[in-house]
Amino acid sequence: MENLREQFLLNPDITFLNFGSFGATPKPIFDAYQKWQMVLEAEPVQFIAFDGVHYLADTRAALAKFIGCPDKDDLIMVTNPSFAVNLIAKNFPLQAGDEILATDIEYGACDRTWEFYCQKNKAIYRKQKINLPITTKEKFIEDFFEGVRPTTKAIFISHITSATGLIFPVKEICAIAKSKGLVTIVDGAHAPAHIDLNINELQADFYTGACHKWMMAAKGCSFLYAHKSVQKMCDPLIVSWGYKAFKPSASTFLDYHQMIGTRDFSAFLTVAASIEFMQKNNWTAVSKHCREIVLDNAPRFYTLLGTQPISPLTNEWIGQMISIPIKTTEPELLQRKLYTDYKIEIPIMRQDNDVYMRYSINAFNSVKDLDILYKALEAIQEEGVLLQ
Repeated sequence: MENLREQFLLNPDITFLNFGSFGATPKPIFDAYQKWQMVLEAEPVQFIAFDGVHYLADTRAALAKFIGCPDKDDLIMVTNPSFAVNLIAKNFPLQAGDEILATDIEYGACDRTWEFYCQKNKAIYRKQKINLPITTKEKFIEDFFEGVRPTTKAIFISHITSATGLIFPVKEICAIAKSKGLVTIVDGAHAPAHIDLNINELQADFYTGACHKWMMAAKGCSFLYAHKSVQKMCDPLIVSWGYKAFKPSASTFLDYHQMIGTRDFSAFLTVAASIEFMQKNNWTAVSKHCREIVLDNAPRFYTLLGTQPISPLTNEWIGQMISIPIKTTEPELLQRKLYTDYKIEIPIMRQDNDVYMRYSINAFNSVKDLDILYKALEAIQEEGVLLQ
């Protein structure tokens, strides 16, 4: 993967082990991004008011094919998955006493979104306890569905979690939830281009994913999929020209959420370049090699830090990033020390009472990057202040 390292714009002085947060855009994709911005600035009226709808249709068509979505018009482009979850939560027809079931290891911003709208409607956001370490898929599913109540209306679950980096068995969970008559809402922020994703096979009612993470598109490029049966509940977050549109399209869903006023949607248009970049560079092989680095090196960090895995160390649960429990009472200070003193970009994250160090591996990384991390942690341990 040495030849691919030069394709990224990352600062070479930084050991970058945090691809999971915001991704990193390779030069060819970033070039495409800037070209779209130049098209916008050369003729902003035509770009925003006339041509943009066709550009976005092409983007959605390319994305739909890549993620296994049968109809491109079931997708809308959004800036990030938090935006998409807000759209769903604000519109979900919650009544007093209704429940939304999630796990207790969801992304904090999405937890806050559901808590806000559940409180507003006197509903309940139930965060079902997930027992760690995970042992089997069957046990995980059993634990999760113990949270279902007669008042449960929907499930909300990550495809890949943020703090713990775990891949959840979403396909099976969606099938069981639908058999119980529940709406299924999946936060797939980390999934596209990280693991195999086929929207049609998952059968989720709602699915949101980020294209600016593992797909490497420009920042602020994400999507929301809504099955046709639930699109009618998706009122716009921003009421604009798409409502009572002068020239409505065949989809009110698209009109409501695509025609929302002036914005630079050049980032959305980098999806095709992202897919082309991955195809050109045999990304299936690249990802496989990255996953091997992730798993092969994990045991030495558990030994060093004196902790245990939170799931089986297999590709069923672990992709190109892994979260390792770490014993520290000052995770934020530890994260800053790793960056300022050792030039290592890596998240040290709280999840309730637990703390995790999550490293991500992509094409520009090598085992040498993890060697640098290991030596830094050894040195910090010897100081005996931030690491127990």
